[in-house]
Amino acid sequence: MSGLIKFPPKPESAKDWFGEIVGTGFGSGLGPVAPATWGSAAALILYWLLGFDGNSVWFWLMLAITIALAIPAASILSRPGDEDPKRVVIDEWAGVFVTVAFLPNEAWWLLAGFFVFRVLDIRKPWPASRLDSIHNGFGVVFDDIAAGIYGAIGLNIIYLVFFA
Repeated sequence: MSGLIKFPPKPESAKDWFGEIVGTGFGSGLGPVAPATWGSAAALILYWLLGFDGNSVWFWLMLAITIALAIPAASILSRPGDEDPKRVVIDEWAGVFVTVAFLPNEAWWLLAGFFVFRVLDIRKPWPASRLDSIHNGFGVVFDDIAAGIYGAIGLNIIYLVFFA
C-alpha cells in the first residue's frame, strides 16, 4: 500500500501539520502520478457534493477560504530548489474553483472546467507564466488562479452564448 502514496516527512510542528494537511489538498496530492490532476478532481468532487452553484455566497466564501489557506500552506511546504512541490495541490483547488465560477453545478460543466483548467494550468498562458516565476506561496497559488480566470472567461462565454 505504501507504494501508491508517497508520504512526506513527518511534520514536526503545528505549522508543518497545517502545511501538509492543507497544502496537499487534504491528501489528494499525495499520489505518485499526476498529483495536480488528482487534486483538481478532488476539489471538483467536493464542490459537486456540497451542491454550491458557481455564483452562490457559499461558493465565494469557499473560494476565499481556500485562497486564504492556500498561500500560507504553499509557503510552508516550499523549499529552496523546490518552490512548488508536486504534492502541493491546494493551488489547483483554488484554480479549478475559479474556473467553474458562475457556471451551474452540473456534471458536464464540472468536467469541462476540469479539462479546461488542467490544460491552462499545464500550458500557463501569460500572466500565469509570469506569476509562476514568483517563488513563494503567492506565486504558487496565483498562477493557478490566473489559469482559472482564463478558463472561467472561456467557459462562461460558451455557457452564455449557447446555453443560457
